Amino acid sequence: MGVFDLENEIKNITFSNGVTIPQLGLGVFKMKDEKELSEAIRVALEAGYRHLDTAMIYENEAIVGQALKESSIPREEIFLTSKVWNYDHGYEETKAAFQASLDRLGTDYLDLYLIHRASANYIETWKAMEELYNAGKIKAIGVSNFQIHHLEDLMLHTEIIPMINQIETHPAFPQDELRAFMAQHTIIHEAWGPLGQGKNDLLTQSVLLELAQKYGKTPAQIVLRWHIERGIVVIPKSVTPSRIRENRDIFDFSLSTDDMDKIATLDTGERYSGNPDDQEFLTRTSIRPN
Repeated sequence: MGVFDLENEIKNITFSNGVTIPQLGLGVFKMKDEKELSEAIRVALEAGYRHLDTAMIYENEAIVGQALKESSIPREEIFLTSKVWNYDHGYEETKAAFQASLDRLGTDYLDLYLIHRASANYIETWKAMEELYNAGKIKAIGVSNFQIHHLEDLMLHTEIIPMINQIETHPAFPQDELRAFMAQHTIIHEAWGPLGQGKNDLLTQSVLLELAQKYGKTPAQIVLRWHIERGIVVIPKSVTPSRIRENRDIFDFSLSTDDMDKIATLDTGERYSGNPDDQEFLTRTSIRPN
């Protein structure tokens, strides 16, 4: 089927405030080459993507903004996410960081703004984001890499419950406990590194190879569909045109309950990336570089 067939449309997930987010987006982590990133965005938009996820610390917001400006897609049809980094935490600091991101992206609002990590002063950061949200500068606000205890603390001291939490999630680390807590509080689950970031040979697991053959898909498409079936928002990263198109072609089939159960056997309970509670990392990255 073609990417614009009705049966293969990218589905939307609805936030607690009624705003919707496309369930599939393009992640641009570590993508700093202007030509390469611009081409990736062009291919993604042509393939039907309307959701882009960036961050100040990725150092590519200006490239993303320019690529969107050069496209023929109206700004209001693009769901654009950015994030505030650790050394910009604090009430006034967050407001300044947010405006700087708007300036680099060439827009006057964001669809979603996230606290990137739960480093010091995230309460004051959230209060600034609440104010920006109430002023209409951000359509939805959320967090990234927050554990249950971070969410409980944030909800205890602020007014708006995070609308989304972007966390490492893949079949080897499905985040079931955190996922259940988020569902209880109407916090959408968004997965970064949804394909395991190419680590630990996740996509060569026999379970995924067998299911790929059964459904006529690739192992990556099987994993992305697993996320979709679980109601998760996914932002796979790629600069390869064929893979960008492949990652988008996941809405024309469904996995059976038995096959979802088979994928669940891949759970090892082990992260492929750093622990959000790593205080040394949080402290070190909360200091603005000279």
